[in-house]
Amino acid sequence: MAAQVRYIVDDVDAAVAFYVGKLGFSLAQQFGPAMAILEREDLRLWVAGPMASASRPMPDGVQPAPGGWSRFVLTVEDLPGLVASLRGQGVAFRSDIVVGPGGRQILCQDPAGNVVELFEPG
Repeated sequence: MAAQVRYIVDDVDAAVAFYVGKLGFSLAQQFGPAMAILEREDLRLWVAGPMASASRPMPDGVQPAPGGWSRFVLTVEDLPGLVASLRGQGVAFRSDIVVGPGGRQILCQDPAGNVVELFEPG
């Protein structure tokens, strides 16, 4: 069973275009403008738009919203090359490439502001 993550997004079609066109996901299923299920290797990503049940207010009135700092990690090769390509396509980044004991990483954002960590082991 693949790991599953749900992100709240502003626009399901824009999220699908980003994850499929820029990060190599495939579209498994889409439920109109409400939500879509995307897959990449062992990760299944659910993107839920304003019409999805996951976007309904909580009992205390708090409205789910995209963004924040929680994220999933995609392991990639040639991080500098990928970053250059994504920047050329207008992808927003929250950081520059950071080098740590396990490799290099950078934080990019989907169109709704949700964070995706791109990580190159090293």
